[in-house]
Amino acid sequence: MATDANKGNSVIETIKTVVYALLIAGIFRTLLFQPFWIPSGSMKETLLIGDFLFVNKMSYGYSFASCPTIRIPVVGLNIDAEDICGFVGGDNTRFLAGEPERGDVVVFRHPVNGQDYIKRLVGLPGETVQVIGGVLQINGQPVQLEDDGIFEEVMTAQGPQRLRPRCENGPVGEGGACLKSRQIETLPGGRSHKVLNIARQSSDDTPLYTVPAGHYFFMGDNRDNSTDSRVPQQAGGVGFVPYENLIGRADRIMFSSAGSSMLAFWTWRSDRYFKGIE
Repeated sequence: MATDANKGNSVIETIKTVVYALLIAGIFRTLLFQPFWIPSGSMKETLLIGDFLFVNKMSYGYSFASCPTIRIPVVGLNIDAEDICGFVGGDNTRFLAGEPERGDVVVFRHPVNGQDYIKRLVGLPGETVQVIGGVLQINGQPVQLEDDGIFEEVMTAQGPQRLRPRCENGPVGEGGACLKSRQIETLPGGRSHKVLNIARQSSDDTPLYTVPAGHYFFMGDNRDNSTDSRVPQQAGGVGFVPYENLIGRADRIMFSSAGSSMLAFWTWRSDRYFKGIE
């Protein structure tokens, strides 16, 4: 029969195991890879709602934004990265720094609200960026665009937030085909990716922006359904993103769920396992 002392030792060992596991997980997430679940359709079709990936934090080095943010609203837990590592922020620098490249799909910390965003880097420090008639212009030159048919998805609620897609082919009933025009966009330097268009709107024509030193300009691939650098921060957008706010590069989708929960394995998209992100 186990003694009280043995039971006490067992409880202590269990607590120590849990603490060690949490420490290891925290170090792994802070220094190496951060899990990221795609909550919205702003990066379709590159990234779909329900894609699960790991963000490579070693790509650009480390800053205060590399520390984890832990938000669990149901229990009132809200620990921000700045609460943990804010003492190393404020100078827009990084430790073991690496430079991001145009075309990278990057997770970054919103400069105002601190939320994690994922977008494509299109504008580098010192460059001018403008959108005219839905065409991205970098340093006064339009990017190369090539028509690439139609992106089609089912009109239905998507992901935990039950978001419904916007469609170029007008109002679509439940279960109908929701269509968007697709193009291949080639950025300066030669990197290409798919972009989607839905309708002519205000974000298709922007002022001329000059990206400040130490900052970057981001856009979503689902161009008419993305809150990004085209809208200044004071107007509720992302604006220019400081170097220290970059968290890491998204390189590969691990798996993807078309349902409302990642645990609903019967909704996983088998064609997206370990899919590279272009």
